[in-house]
Amino acid sequence: MHSSPIDSNTPLLGVDFSSAPTRRKPVTVAQGRLQGQVLRLDGVLSFDTLLGFGGFLAAPGEWLGGFDFPFGLPRELVLALDWPQSWPALMAHYTALSRAEIRDAFAGFCAARPVGGKFAHRACDGPAGSSPSMKWVNPPVAFMLHAGVPLLLRAGVKLPGLQAGDPKRVALEAYPGLLAREILGRRSYKSDDKAKQTPERLIARKDLIDALEQGRTRLELRLKLSHAQRDSLVDDASGDRLDAVLCLLQAAWAQGRPGYGLPALIDPLEGWIVSA
Repeated sequence: MHSSPIDSNTPLLGVDFSSAPTRRKPVTVAQGRLQGQVLRLDGVLSFDTLLGFGGFLAAPGEWLGGFDFPFGLPRELVLALDWPQSWPALMAHYTALSRAEIRDAFAGFCAARPVGGKFAHRACDGPAGSSPSMKWVNPPVAFMLHAGVPLLLRAGVKLPGLQAGDPKRVALEAYPGLLAREILGRRSYKSDDKAKQTPERLIARKDLIDALEQGRTRLELRLKLSHAQRDSLVDDASGDRLDAVLCLLQAAWAQGRPGYGLPALIDPLEGWIVSA
């Protein structure tokens, strides 16, 4: 079991990640604290470079964070490609590859498999409803892993179940879609495409935020927002801020649980999505 030395006053982070951040599409970090069953949103930070975000992670401090990118690859894929079978060696190998090399390796793996079963999945993908971490388009989570994990490793943070590190800075893999789907079902609440930023998606964001404020999820936490914060989450049609807040809630749920609420046995190549 992964012990959790993180105490209840520890600052919490929720991170909506981009593997190629820009001013328009930054890495978005929601910051908050848990008081009993109430999660107060303290603020939202934006980083338009990976360097800036990496510097933030590496700074001395204390936090427990939920990060919206995969921390591991499907074991089936790793075995098929004959890549290293220990997580540190696997990540060193993977992050040394170019994106083109990754795409070619994964496309070759998919090409040899039957229609309907092209991708390999991690054990957590089913319960979380997440995309396979080897997908390189729509969404390009394979490249998010490629860009994100090195930042965590360079920052020396702890990755429970995968890698020892600073016990005061702990990173968990989160997935905002898991919590959003519990509330909205299949309704979409965001789009980066201006043409798809519809009134229906606006209403879905409002419904999602209402449910979070009232604590109507199995996480049993209530989100506390100021009027300005609520407006800012509703108005962000891309959903980046809201996704960061959903990750923040997952980190808050993990804070009070033995071993961060992760299963006792996690595949040490694949990792696990918190609260799945």
